Amino acid sequence: MLGMHPLSRGPEKTSIVTPDGGEPLLELQGLTRSFGAVRVIEQLHLQVRRGELLGVLGPNGAGKSTLFNLVTGTLAASAGKVLFEGQNVTGWSAWQRCRMGMGRTYQIPKPFRNMTVFEGVLVAAAHARGLGLTEAKQVAWQALELSGLAHRSGQFAGDLSLLELKRLELARALAVQPRLLLLDEIAGGLTEAECDQLLDIVRSLRDRGITIIWIEHVLHALQRVATRLAVLHGGAILAEGEPAAVLADARVRDAYLGT
Repeated sequence: MLGMHPLSRGPEKTSIVTPDGGEPLLELQGLTRSFGAVRVIEQLHLQVRRGELLGVLGPNGAGKSTLFNLVTGTLAASAGKVLFEGQNVTGWSAWQRCRMGMGRTYQIPKPFRNMTVFEGVLVAAAHARGLGLTEAKQVAWQALELSGLAHRSGQFAGDLSLLELKRLELARALAVQPRLLLLDEIAGGLTEAECDQLLDIVRSLRDRGITIIWIEHVLHALQRVATRLAVLHGGAILAEGEPAAVLADARVRDAYLGT
């Protein structure tokens, strides 16, 4: 029901489950993906608890985008399991996982350039989420308000700035009413002021109870909002834990920060 979903809640704050005490929303068990003889993800184990914001770091080629594709069903796993809400969804298609409550953005925005902003978000609510037209319009408008793009609803997507395109990506992901929101380098290319605006939006989504996994190279952005960090290296988890501790880890410095 719409009234029971985090995206449909009013402006009041919701209590956030801490990473130490929350139930897992997503579990990856021995997740592996090979392309021929090359293993991009290798026996990866990870839990994401309800209400947390997990930041994912890693050098280029570490397997971050492949990880998102495996979680959302865009790629099939070579081995291992993906559990969502306690259910094994490993063999499910991307659209089935989407309708169960997974939403994602893409590093390079993929708007319908000849549609208006509202129409593009409406497509996500009606087709990706599977809502009837009346309800889809309500959800699409709320997604635009949450992403700070409602004032541009009548503009063509092809006329938007980079920041606005990032917000449109976010709005379309929100239109599927996600319980799990996956953000792929959504702060990339933004100015400091634009990044601050984006962080305010991300905080508001976290405060609504939406669980977030955020791949990002803009370290200061993740440090300000993440409850936990995980570092990918060579397709496996190199380190995970409280942000300050992870960034102080000598292995992370060598593999990612280059020191």
